[in-house]
Amino acid sequence: MIHRKQQNTMQTALDFLKAHNEIALATCEGNLPKLRLFQIMKQEGTCLFFATSPEKAVYRQLLENPNVEVLATDNRVSVRCEGRVSFDVDEATQRWIYDNNPVLPRLYSGYDKLAYFVLPIAAMDYFDLNPTPPVFKHYDLMTGETSNGFVGERFQGKD
Repeated sequence: MIHRKQQNTMQTALDFLKAHNEIALATCEGNLPKLRLFQIMKQEGTCLFFATSPEKAVYRQLLENPNVEVLATDNRVSVRCEGRVSFDVDEATQRWIYDNNPVLPRLYSGYDKLAYFVLPIAAMDYFDLNPTPPVFKHYDLMTGETSNGFVGERFQGKD
């Protein structure tokens, strides 16, 4: 069960993602990691939506292995999410993404030229180095469990 204070920190992490939609997206090709900058096109609760070209390597990598991580960071705060993407994105959401992103119409002649995918967040880490002690919360969204992460030996065992 997620307590109210923990839920507020989780909401803070989700709000951070909304405010910082340019993220690093990690996939793999074979046994080699692949990292690139990507943009969250839409966020609905704990689901992040993206678009890419079916011609790009990232599309092939996601088809082969849909497990990904994303990382957003700014001013000594970071949010890391992991999960398994799905290409099951309804047409209305695809159209909304295309119509509400100024870059996509410049690069593609129509919404149907893109591949859209969604990342339902399975686990999320919120890390803030600004306060003392730093804040590190791990959220397992599959089980609803929350835990404190290791922030340094000075604060080990302290909540």
